[in-house]
Amino acid sequence: MDLFEKLKILTDSAKYDVACTSSGVDRSGVGKGLGSSVSCGICHSFSSDGRCISLLKVLLSNACVYDCKYCINRRSNDFPRATFTPRELADITINFYKRNYIEGLFLSSGIVKSPNYTQELMIEAIRILRHEYNFGGYIHAKAIPGADGKLVKALGLLCDRISVNIELPSQRSLELLAPDKSKEKILKPMGLISQSISENKGELVKYHHAPKFAPAGQSTQMIIGASPESDYQILKLSESLYKKYKLKRVFYSAYIPRNEDTLLPSLDTKPPLLREHRLYQADWLIRYYSFSADEILDEKNPYFNPYLDPKCNWALNHLELFPVEVNRASYEELLRVPGIGVLGAKRIIKARRSQKLDFEILKRLNITLKRAKYFITCDSKMYPGLKFSNDEILRALMSESAQKMYDETLSLKASPQQISFFDNPKNLLEDRVKCLTGQF
Repeated sequence: MDLFEKLKILTDSAKYDVACTSSGVDRSGVGKGLGSSVSCGICHSFSSDGRCISLLKVLLSNACVYDCKYCINRRSNDFPRATFTPRELADITINFYKRNYIEGLFLSSGIVKSPNYTQELMIEAIRILRHEYNFGGYIHAKAIPGADGKLVKALGLLCDRISVNIELPSQRSLELLAPDKSKEKILKPMGLISQSISENKGELVKYHHAPKFAPAGQSTQMIIGASPESDYQILKLSESLYKKYKLKRVFYSAYIPRNEDTLLPSLDTKPPLLREHRLYQADWLIRYYSFSADEILDEKNPYFNPYLDPKCNWALNHLELFPVEVNRASYEELLRVPGIGVLGAKRIIKARRSQKLDFEILKRLNITLKRAKYFITCDSKMYPGLKFSNDEILRALMSESAQKMYDETLSLKASPQQISFFDNPKNLLEDRVKCLTGQF
């Protein structure tokens, strides 16, 4: 098998790992000018300094000895297998880099022979890149669950970011769908990486020339929809991982049925893309808006609202906290207003130091008043001409795609329970109007 054939197989096998922000494109040159984009694993991610960079996203091998039921690369599947030697992988990466196709490498692998053997091959490939080719580009590599701690530490000293895939949200699901893996084997290297990053930061303060250990931090990935856990369970797990292991990012991957098994969704099941999107939105609220998982969802309401993003859904369920006065509200209170984000809240705090804010000024500050106007006052005044109707408020808070889905539901004459956003929306909104207009 030649190198290009290996490259096609191993970049295609890597496309289900979502610890990068997008998959490859397929746009070849047209015979004029310079350059082309190919689908051989070119993806995009963000470096530790915030730059969007192109990476070669590839597996070292898809010849895996494990038989995880959800994985396309499981040993019981019958399809072409390939394995790079460390030298082959390093040479391909450098050649792509010299041709300006990529700025770095994203490397994962199936389990070849054993976790330790696989990790050693990955370390050798990256060692060649770093020490023989003096490659200084961005490298994100996967630590293999079950590999020796010394190997995980060696990998972290060579990479910018290191990650361990938690794969499934519970031990029970791991036992059923990935019997070769365990919670302990996954969390142990996570803890080691977190500890090594913390220790390394302390060493760098003392010794400026100390080698850096995964300076871009660690991340993980969860598969969504292959197992029966609720959104609440997944979000609680993510929150716990952020707190305990100081993760930079939890990536969520909507399960795409590729294997037939009685324990998995049927092959005609659509990937839960909206659910994945809602998880990313809620994850953002936890990381940047000081929300807790228990505020967003709970045991009585364990799934996301399909029509409203988590922040808007929270606001409608906590109308007693609104409206907030933009000229006096704290930064934390502003962040909870639909239509006001991190940058918007900072602009408001800064602008009101020198002037009293009104709705015209908020427009100039790029605040999304289409949403925010229902939840704020300026100098104790509501937005001029504001009308509180169920349909108007709900549509103002919904995205265009959610509005379309909502209209389709209405057109099918769905039951009230199916299209209800909260327990008595009409009564809640009427009470809110009376409160805001002084009728209570």
